[in-house]
Amino acid sequence: MALKKSDLYSSLWRSCDELRGGMDASQYKDYILTLLFVKYVTDKAKTDPSSLIDVPTGGSFDDILALKGDKEIGDKINVIIGALAKANELERVIDLADFNDEEKLGKGKEMQDRLTKLVTIFADLDFKGSRSEGDDLLGDAYEYLMRHFATESGKSKGQFYTPAEVSRILAKVVGIGPHTRQDQTVYDPTCGSGSLLLKVADEAPRGISIYGQEKDNATWALSKMNMILHGNEDAVIAKGDTITSPQFIKGSELRTFDFAVANPPFSTKSWNSGLENEFSRFEYGTPPEKNGDYAFLLHVLKSLKSTGKGAVILPHGVLFRGGKEAVIRKRLLQHGFIKGIIGLPANLFYGTGIPACVVVLDKENASARTGVFMIDASKGFIKDGNKNRLRSQDLHKAVDVFNKQTELPRYARMVPLAEIASSDNDFNLNIPRYVDSSELEDIQDLHAHLHGGIPERDIDALGAYWDAFPSLRSNLFVPTGRDGYSQLTIDVAEVQQRVLASSEFVKFADQIYAQVADWYAPHRPVLAAIDADTKPSALIKTLGDDLLARFRTTPLLDEYAVYEQLMTYWHGVMHDDVFLIMNDGWQTAAAPRKTIEDKDRKITETPDLVVGSGRAASKYKMDLVPPALIIARYFAADQSTVDHLNAAAEETARGIEEYTEEHAVEDGLLEDAMDDGKISKVLVAARLKVAKREEATASEIRALQHLSGLYGDEATAKKSAKDAQVALDTKTLAKYGKLTESDIQQLVLDDKWHATVAAGIAGELQKLTHNLVGRIKQLGERYDSTLEDLETEVDQLSTKFAAHLADMGVK
Repeated sequence: MALKKSDLYSSLWRSCDELRGGMDASQYKDYILTLLFVKYVTDKAKTDPSSLIDVPTGGSFDDILALKGDKEIGDKINVIIGALAKANELERVIDLADFNDEEKLGKGKEMQDRLTKLVTIFADLDFKGSRSEGDDLLGDAYEYLMRHFATESGKSKGQFYTPAEVSRILAKVVGIGPHTRQDQTVYDPTCGSGSLLLKVADEAPRGISIYGQEKDNATWALSKMNMILHGNEDAVIAKGDTITSPQFIKGSELRTFDFAVANPPFSTKSWNSGLENEFSRFEYGTPPEKNGDYAFLLHVLKSLKSTGKGAVILPHGVLFRGGKEAVIRKRLLQHGFIKGIIGLPANLFYGTGIPACVVVLDKENASARTGVFMIDASKGFIKDGNKNRLRSQDLHKAVDVFNKQTELPRYARMVPLAEIASSDNDFNLNIPRYVDSSELEDIQDLHAHLHGGIPERDIDALGAYWDAFPSLRSNLFVPTGRDGYSQLTIDVAEVQQRVLASSEFVKFADQIYAQVADWYAPHRPVLAAIDADTKPSALIKTLGDDLLARFRTTPLLDEYAVYEQLMTYWHGVMHDDVFLIMNDGWQTAAAPRKTIEDKDRKITETPDLVVGSGRAASKYKMDLVPPALIIARYFAADQSTVDHLNAAAEETARGIEEYTEEHAVEDGLLEDAMDDGKISKVLVAARLKVAKREEATASEIRALQHLSGLYGDEATAKKSAKDAQVALDTKTLAKYGKLTESDIQQLVLDDKWHATVAAGIAGELQKLTHNLVGRIKQLGERYDSTLEDLETEVDQLSTKFAAHLADMGVK
């Protein structure tokens, strides 16, 4: 039975991290990804005779696996990897990591044990079925490891990886997609480990020709490996400094490409050190000597064909800094090369915490360009550890809005070049000059504070709600008689109930639920047909795009927030479920399995169901069909009985607590039954024997007997609840063996997937209700007390205070 992807990756990372010792993550990644590479090509060669990688005898992962426990394991791994490298002309590419380095891996037994454990981890991975489509185990394992290595590598060493969500934005805004031809080209002049190029390739299902350059030798080798790992063996990855020594040249000019993407190092100070040939890159101006941001931007521009499109990640400073950069910026704008700018949140990247932007270049029809499309996407993110991360909705919204050039208040607008060139702006592109995304000020109304009433200006601001629920406004507010002011028709405490009871709101909520059902119904047969050939990325894209389309015209609800409910569930649970079904089929994926407790791999799973007790207990995981689903559908009455018995047990426990709080105190009837301020069933029984023998007071004996009875009732109630729970657990476990494939699909497709997504979207409906009710209550409470009311209250308090003073004889 296959493990869930998320469990597999987390296990892989924990094991790798545990064996890292004191080595820096930026160095350790070379060992891990080298082994990942060898394992992948070995597995692929077993099932794909046409594989471009030749795995020679003595050069496979199987040969490495045979070295477990060998005293010379490090040296022998080097020999095996060297044989694989030589057979494929990959010397100085896959053999850079020294597996016999005592400083990094330890000496003697320490190295032997560390490498033995490391090799064992990779032995559990199976890439024979890898399809290199971005959905396979390899692609996801690679992405997981790279993200974690970048997180752990520190500020100065994490630049080898561009977050996947940002990479997808770049790929999509330059226009790479299903229509992209295989003979079209994409270029990354600072490709790092190739993560950005790989995400671009994922967006082109028919394939695309890949070119990249990287100056760091180890990172260049990593990029070469990663291209092969992801089925892009033909990718051309050159080595060297892009600015001083560009490797893609045609005659005396730079070679040009259809698309270019880049995430260059920010504000490089020595960018022109050793520069001899400019290749006409700086015809629009030479960047300042101590800041290379525009050097990379101009290099990308020069590397584009006459209709080429590019996207470059740069710090916000390129948008507004003066001097030489201002001159370059002005000339690029005047030539119409800058199509758009997308402002990103701060702390997204692993090499820096500063906010960055995406500058989108487009040479096609540049001379006719009359404006720059600007997006402020800086507020859309989620915290992820010590970094920020774009959510699915943030990515989709930015791409949709940019590609459709849709103007949205406080988010995006087309800014005319005339406005940018005006004397007020002087070609400054700082986004807040043109897109004000700041929070609207909540203006206090002094007249309303003095005389009461709610300003109609504030009520009008809720216009989207009144458009959706036309009669609700008149049900909640009536004019005060003073122009521009209204008052609530009900008490503030009744607002929520009035909104929820509104027939228009009830109808709206029913429509939302119906929309979700209508969206899910046509996809259910496709989901029921999931098998080994399913492409998860295509599956979720179809589901997500349809959900967005259906809610795009729904008033009040943000379609991207609705979309996020699906995508959050997909990334957290549903993708794992699909993976299990693809690998095991419905029946096997739904079968209970014993929990894994592997001390070597640091895995201790929390069981979903425990049958029995103590050492004889059987612990089970139900990855696809949690026990709660079985119980809710088949044993709801049994669960109700268990809940009732548990409530009864809790009630008896409360009775004991109340009785002891009253009598187990100093001078209380149960004082002599306490030991060090505590009382228990054993202490009560012991004291009762003594009390009877010593002929204690009748009231103490009655109190002890009553408490003893309460303890007995509690024990009986707890046993009844436990017995009922055991019976329910046993029935639940047995039910799994009786489920048909149709039963399992009903549980997963309807009770799990559909129900969870529907509940998430219902949560969005609750949020908008909460926002409306909260705002109305805020306004009602804000202007509830007028100046006259406050003066009256002050007079009453003054009179009362004077009376108190008089009572005390003070004049």
